[in-house]
Amino acid sequence: MKYLSAIQSASTNPKLLEELYQSAQKDGKTSEFQADLLACREASPDNVLYAAWYYRLQQIPAEPQEKARKGINWKLAVPLSFLTGLALWALSDPNLTAHDLPYLFVYWAPVATLFALCFLALIAKTNTRRFIWAGIALAVACLYVFLLATGQGAKEQQRYLELMMIHLPLLSWIALGLSLLGWRSKPDERFAFLIKSIEVMITAGLYLIFGMAFGGITVVMFEALSVTLPDAIVRLIVAGGFGLLPTMAVASVYDPLTSPLSQDFSQGLSKFIATMMRLLLPMTLAILVIYIFVIPFNFMQPFVNRDVLIVYNVMLFAIMGLLIGATPIHPEELSPKVQNALRSGVLAVAILAVLVSLYALSAVFYRTILGGMTINRLTILGWNSINIAILVLLIVRLFKAGRLAWVESLRSVFSLAANAYVVWTAFLIVAVPLLFR
Repeated sequence: MKYLSAIQSASTNPKLLEELYQSAQKDGKTSEFQADLLACREASPDNVLYAAWYYRLQQIPAEPQEKARKGINWKLAVPLSFLTGLALWALSDPNLTAHDLPYLFVYWAPVATLFALCFLALIAKTNTRRFIWAGIALAVACLYVFLLATGQGAKEQQRYLELMMIHLPLLSWIALGLSLLGWRSKPDERFAFLIKSIEVMITAGLYLIFGMAFGGITVVMFEALSVTLPDAIVRLIVAGGFGLLPTMAVASVYDPLTSPLSQDFSQGLSKFIATMMRLLLPMTLAILVIYIFVIPFNFMQPFVNRDVLIVYNVMLFAIMGLLIGATPIHPEELSPKVQNALRSGVLAVAILAVLVSLYALSAVFYRTILGGMTINRLTILGWNSINIAILVLLIVRLFKAGRLAWVESLRSVFSLAANAYVVWTAFLIVAVPLLFR
């Protein structure tokens, strides 16, 4: 918010605002100026000067010097990655289990996130308190999960820990977002963070593929010599190797010296992921159309088969990620024809996803009425309801916005979605062990 107060002071002075922009351009801080101007425009939507500058900045490409990211600080990223690996290796001890569920599966994400927070804080050297508080909150949440789980019965404890295998990684992602954005971030900033999150996950997945190949070859080479590696060494290769990935992925994709909105989205992996997501839209649309026609022939499957409902939930989250990844950061880089096709594709996928999700939600209600409320059913009901509401809101906003402001409407919806995810994740972690004892 370097230029925020200055822009507010120049709210009725075109000359002063132009001088501020020229100064920001000279310092290579155009993106920061743009972010602060957007904040002023949202606070004062009736200000004509802000509106004129908003549309002017939409036509200006990012400054070349802003696109050139500074070198990655591998001297810090590599040691922190090794420390993460050692921590996960220690956590993989066979004695650290609860009802045959290894603690590694439950707590790996918070442990890895703490080291990633250290990397981001040490590089950025700003907003250090946010990083510290995010780390403390994450550690307290893990302690809460551990204490509440051990205080439950065997069956409830196992179900709760299984639930936390999914939701503690989500909480870790929330902690990263709050440390980078703060509590009062704007929709554009949150959307930029969502896009970078997808990039980090895909980068980590690529690292994982190569890591698995390397680890497998290592084990096979020793087996070829009839050498059986000790369990501790195998765990070091598997758990320790996996621990190398999170911080390395963050360091490879995210520049801690700039805000999420000022990251480079125009080249490399960013451009590849955006293109891939947009190419997946028509294929996803075709699959959903075929699936809706097939449903009547197997209508009762989700009503009697729990595994089918799990597949529906995974599908719904995958579609949310697809829609986020397909939405452009800078719509002006796409031609009007491509924008219209993309908007139509997003709208069609969202409508069909709502139809399939309502069908799945009715099956969850049916199973709940017959068998009563359980931890898993409460979780699925909540996530399905949230995602369906988001998709419905997205459809309504797209129809209202028309063809001019559709990208801005999508960003505001995804920003609300992020808030809903935070609230529901916190509720499940805190309230579930109190409701089901």
